[in-house]
Amino acid sequence: MTDSPGTGVPDGLVFVPLGGTGEIGMNLNLYGCQGRWLMVDLGITFGNETTPGIDVMMPDPAFIEDRLDALDGIVITHAHEDHLGAVTYLWPWLRKPVYASPFAAAFLRLKLEEEGLQNEVPLHEIPLGTRFQVGSFDVEFIGTTHSIPEPNALAIRTPAGTVLHTADWKFDPAPMIGDTADTEALQRLGDEGVLAMVGDSTNIFTQGHSGSEGDVRQALIEVVGRNTTGQVAVACFASNVARLESVAIAARENGRHAVLVGRSLYRMNETARRCGYLADIPAFLSEDEAAGLTPDKVLYVCTGSQGEPRAALPRIAGGSHRSVSLGEGDTVIFSSRIIPGNERAIFTMQNRLVEAGVEIITSRDAPVHVSGHPGREEVEEMYRLVRPRVAVPVHGEALHLREHARVALTCGVEHAVIIADGDMLRLDSDPPRVVDQAPTGLLALDGERLVPISSQMLRDRRRMMNNGAATVTLVLNGRGGLVSEPIVSARGLLDPDEDRDDLDTLIRQIRTAVNQLDRRALDDDAAVMDRARRAVGRFFRGSQNRRPVTDIHVVRVA
Repeated sequence: MTDSPGTGVPDGLVFVPLGGTGEIGMNLNLYGCQGRWLMVDLGITFGNETTPGIDVMMPDPAFIEDRLDALDGIVITHAHEDHLGAVTYLWPWLRKPVYASPFAAAFLRLKLEEEGLQNEVPLHEIPLGTRFQVGSFDVEFIGTTHSIPEPNALAIRTPAGTVLHTADWKFDPAPMIGDTADTEALQRLGDEGVLAMVGDSTNIFTQGHSGSEGDVRQALIEVVGRNTTGQVAVACFASNVARLESVAIAARENGRHAVLVGRSLYRMNETARRCGYLADIPAFLSEDEAAGLTPDKVLYVCTGSQGEPRAALPRIAGGSHRSVSLGEGDTVIFSSRIIPGNERAIFTMQNRLVEAGVEIITSRDAPVHVSGHPGREEVEEMYRLVRPRVAVPVHGEALHLREHARVALTCGVEHAVIIADGDMLRLDSDPPRVVDQAPTGLLALDGERLVPISSQMLRDRRRMMNNGAATVTLVLNGRGGLVSEPIVSARGLLDPDEDRDDLDTLIRQIRTAVNQLDRRALDDDAAVMDRARRAVGRFFRGSQNRRPVTDIHVVRVA
């Protein structure tokens, strides 16, 4: 097998995920054919308690950065952050044209304006259902349904075969906003012949269908109507425009006014209205405009369904929101799911609300949420329509990918291949196989800069969060002797008041360790620092089974 000169693309058709395979979120996918590359999606994920100080992370695009001359463009499947959120951060390094549907393009423009990039990025707005060219790649938008307007599967036609890249999708018979999925186009594509389907695995363990936004709308109208005297708040994902419309209708049907609480809701509302959605919905009220309403006339739409500390609902639950408070007689409806990993933050927020006397309603109590991803029967229906020779499960963790592969084989697919981020999968070989490895990694947004998540700085930060930090200052005279007792700070490890005895013991052990050095070693700062650091490490391993980040400072005086 040979590579096309200078591009790292083997002959034939390859698929290389740099993010989003073996994990949910942070999508970055590459297709390579005859010396050229196409990027599909460029997304982010969000930090958690394991990434202190980091709110946003994204795939490291180093592999394709080394091949930029061969990259034809970036196609965005839909406007979720895990599919387009990294464009504003990584485009200055990639500098390639971006292609998106009208809604995704409008949302991306707002983000680019915030970063001052609106006049730099060549953003091509592609009408729904359009077939278009991205360099040497023939791409077609095929409309599906999802929890955001205008989601698209991509039919990518190449000389080596056609790939259907499903992105995030479902078959919703009543999406409330936008059209139903274009099953006729999927059927035609299947008749034409599909080499491979690269497909969403998120809900492969969910039996049946994922449910409909139409059912959620009726449930919200009913549930909001149960509280006739108190305030009502609905927590939902800001990007679900159909859900925003449903909440507004539920408010209207129950004599209430819908109020937006959370910045991302305003951004999504503005994007939707620019694109002609929500046209029959009156303008949402702001928090200030709602201040004069009686409790039975207000319905808040809040960000923060996942317990994000800076979002609206967690601040309301903690009593720190500037204008909204909830208490006895009020109701909060969680029109959202629990994203794995967010359980602790969500339950903490819900417990605070309950302690304040708020009634909590979730999808366990009423059908107030449906997923935007396909259940198993929908996946099976997709395979019946498209009939690919090869199935490549993505957008899921290892368990999801394996189960998706099993389902694909039962649907008559010839080959189901499980890969991970960085695998270069040759799709048109028989059988399809991994032919190379691309480097992968994570970049973290630390303030205004991007740094590798594996950097020493971030490793130290995580270590300090779990193991604390110790700082020791040693003042030595000209003969190498200690002028005074070591000065020790052990933040997150020892309380200066409560743990005075332990602190004194640590100081004695450091002093003894330094005094045991010979004269030559005492003249060497590195040797003194190493001996003191070892003493600190032994103390905390023995007393607390911790390995703190330790800094030793040596000061020499005449």
